[in-house]
Amino acid sequence: MILLLFLLGINTQQSLAQENQLIEVSGTVTDQEQKTPLAGVSVVIKGAITGTTTDRNGKFKLRSRLKFPFKLVFSSIGFKTQEFEVRDIGNNLNIELASQTVLANEVVITASRVHESILKSPVAIEKLDIRAIRESPAPSFYDALENVKGVQMTTSSLTFKIPNTRGFNIPSNYRFMQLVDGIDMQAATLGVPLGNAIGPTELDIASIEITPGAASALYGMNAINGMSNLMTKSPFYYQGLSFYQKAGLNHLGGTGRDLSNLTETAVRYAKAFNNKFAFKVNLSYLRGTDWLSDTRTDQNPNNLKTANPGYPALNGSNNIAFDGWNKYGDDVLAGSNTVSVSGLSINGQPNQTLNVARTGYWEKDLVNPNVDNLKFDAALHYRLGETAELSYDYRIGKMDGVFQRGNKIQLDNVIIQNHKLELKGSNYLLRSYVSIESSGDSYNVKPLADNMDLASGGSGSAWGTKYKNALNEYAAANGGALTDANLAAATAFARQQADAGRAEPGTPAFETLKNTIIGINNWDIRSATIPNAPETGGAALIQKSRMYHVEGQYDFSGKTRYFDLLVGADARLYEIIPDGNSFVDFSRAIADRGTALPDGSYGDNIHYKKIGAFTQLTKTLFQDKLKLFGSVRYDYNPEFDPKLTPRIAAVYSPDQHHNFRFTYQQGYRFPGLFEALSYVNNGRVKRVGSLSYINEGLGYLDNSYTRASGVLFNAAVNADVANGADRNTAALENRGLLVKADLPKAAPERINSLEFGYKSVFLENRLYLDIDAYTNTYTGFLGQVQVDVPRGATVGSDAAVLAMLDVNRDAGQDRYRVYTNAKNKYRNYGTALGLTFNFYKKYTVAGNVSYNKIKSNEQNDIFVTGFNTPEWATNFTIGNREIAKNLGFSVVYKWQNAFLWESPLVTGQIAAIHTFDAQFSYKLPAVNGSIKVGGTNIFNKPFLQYAGGPTIGALYYAAVTFEGLLNR
Repeated sequence: MILLLFLLGINTQQSLAQENQLIEVSGTVTDQEQKTPLAGVSVVIKGAITGTTTDRNGKFKLRSRLKFPFKLVFSSIGFKTQEFEVRDIGNNLNIELASQTVLANEVVITASRVHESILKSPVAIEKLDIRAIRESPAPSFYDALENVKGVQMTTSSLTFKIPNTRGFNIPSNYRFMQLVDGIDMQAATLGVPLGNAIGPTELDIASIEITPGAASALYGMNAINGMSNLMTKSPFYYQGLSFYQKAGLNHLGGTGRDLSNLTETAVRYAKAFNNKFAFKVNLSYLRGTDWLSDTRTDQNPNNLKTANPGYPALNGSNNIAFDGWNKYGDDVLAGSNTVSVSGLSINGQPNQTLNVARTGYWEKDLVNPNVDNLKFDAALHYRLGETAELSYDYRIGKMDGVFQRGNKIQLDNVIIQNHKLELKGSNYLLRSYVSIESSGDSYNVKPLADNMDLASGGSGSAWGTKYKNALNEYAAANGGALTDANLAAATAFARQQADAGRAEPGTPAFETLKNTIIGINNWDIRSATIPNAPETGGAALIQKSRMYHVEGQYDFSGKTRYFDLLVGADARLYEIIPDGNSFVDFSRAIADRGTALPDGSYGDNIHYKKIGAFTQLTKTLFQDKLKLFGSVRYDYNPEFDPKLTPRIAAVYSPDQHHNFRFTYQQGYRFPGLFEALSYVNNGRVKRVGSLSYINEGLGYLDNSYTRASGVLFNAAVNADVANGADRNTAALENRGLLVKADLPKAAPERINSLEFGYKSVFLENRLYLDIDAYTNTYTGFLGQVQVDVPRGATVGSDAAVLAMLDVNRDAGQDRYRVYTNAKNKYRNYGTALGLTFNFYKKYTVAGNVSYNKIKSNEQNDIFVTGFNTPEWATNFTIGNREIAKNLGFSVVYKWQNAFLWESPLVTGQIAAIHTFDAQFSYKLPAVNGSIKVGGTNIFNKPFLQYAGGPTIGALYYAAVTFEGLLNR
């Protein structure tokens, strides 16, 4: 890093020391075909920072101190990029740009961190420019990512959408990096990328580049599954006042909520002075009614051992161990909300046991249907000579919504801020930024439901006693005994009696209790074993953090004789403010970690850091037909051993149309903050991070049984007791069913990736073809496993076995959900094909299809990894940007096949999706404006994207945009 600063300092001084005479170049840019002026054309001096744009009359003026000759680069969306060499001061330039329908010669930067043709990128990369975004039928630029080849979008909320590529999808996708102008958009403690929530506005987005698959070799540990790079408009090139207004409708039937309005407003203003100083300001606000998660599928049917398979009368709707997809406080599979009602006589058999779930609450009654998203950003840019630009950016976003991590989180007034300072030259970059995160008034839906039940319906033992007494009461009044004939009715009566006095949705008591609980940041509830806990328990999610990042890179291309050389380095420090519940000061005694100190804090701030550096060599051979890439990255986190990440690639271009590529790379991912350092008490199951020192004094790594084996063990014990055995004796006889967890010390995830690809253009640039295929091998996949620690006993002892009985749940066990590494290797592979064809005048058809498959392992792992990706997915688009003067349209058909979604919260089958999106747009050239009317899922066929997620229906919208007003 010191070397980089030295080199950057030299280069900046050189740029400031230019003493050449100031010269001015001016001219006009027109459309070659229509002979009309072109506004907004980018005019840049090649190899320098200096540039400008044409005004509405196609005119430009550019001042420079560079020596003759130099080249000007003219580029505009929909036209072929053209270079012009300026040799001396002369007459005004007259430049004509030729139309280009299929943009196959786009320049990208994300694949190699340097500018290169998209055709010759060493890895798969997709790009959405301004025109592609405007012509997409998606209601926002972020939604347009869903139409990109190989991208799987997961929608948790109107304000919260996460892209993924090539498998292993989760709603909080921390394996897919999102950058906005170089800033990592991941909210540190929430552990989710928020590119659409706090990123660019609709008026400020310039382009989006997406790299499917591993990108860790150049971008570090978070890019193991790919990345998106969102780039905003420069205030030097896009000036004036711009305005955007969108109005829409959703919930048109089948989504569980009434017809609702959606509005979004954005304003942008940018101004440049003498091509030296420029600034921009953006403001946007979105408000709407969120999609609703209300699937009532039972993921614990009565045939499972976690229910009551011995009593068919309790099948289906009579299941007393119901565990609903979108119900909380009834979590049977997690083992946190069950009551064992024993000592019953059923069908004349004594000592029978029923596994009963607490009633719980539906998600729709616990979350806020209304969401909003406020975004503001401002930037100052100053050009230091011809080849350097210094900028400061400030960005703040406030958002609401719901997202799914281990449980559902209601985000409320979450605020993320970014400060960025950047110095950028033609061959170097130095960037530093800080991200500040506050979870605001957010809360966790799971402890809310748990504590609502416990506070108003009684403890598990008290509720179980009421339930058992009511069963016996019903039996006495209906034939004198419990039998298959009356068991369903008896259990329904027992639940009604046990729930008497429970806070019910829609009542003042419910709202009062809910508001009390979500305001308390202690998820324990007062009991004999936790006498100092809040009487009602809590559910507040209070997370605050700061992330400091600095990075730099220097491109030695042109300074080395035999190859091009790029070097870079970065350092990052996370600082977490402990709250005593989600994150704690581990230097404090276990019993004190949740107790505030006299100063109100919960101990010293927690730090988590890493440093990294990379170098990349490129070499062209055989008259530029073969380009070789080699890079290696070094990353170090003090909690783990250092890691080296190599990448080698080759691009072979026998001519300008055909490009073959091959890439092999490794990648690593350090655990995120929540995965590494969390310490959350959630429904009597403590969720703990993967760092081994957290285990000290708790014993879950080396003195625990797996929860899955505990389920089998208790089912066998209950069966023996039902046949007359003593419970303790039965437990000791079935001890062989208990499996010691023996969790490993956590290590970073690792991926080995091999990729082949081919890109080409045919038919005079009217047909574009892009094919890629890959295979990945994951080692040490990070996930969660639930284990039970016998309190005060050693695994294997009689006391430990007896502690695992469900009837001893409160007194004998501590349960943990632990982030740890999978024991199996996981191999997945796939391919993707993209075609774009300008088949007639301005009519274009485009399509893509992707295939992703995971290879199954012979043995089950300690937790479910969740590939969570359809094998087949496709998009097909037809459109014409000018079917009539100023009028364009596009229609997209999207399909994906059914697939299995697996997660610790919900596992279930996701049905196939068939949807149509469409839009019409009309340009208003006189005012540099446009009107866009369209819809997604226009036939309103409600669908789910993931198990436990919201039902998504049609969204119809109309948007008006005016750009570049007051620009003189």
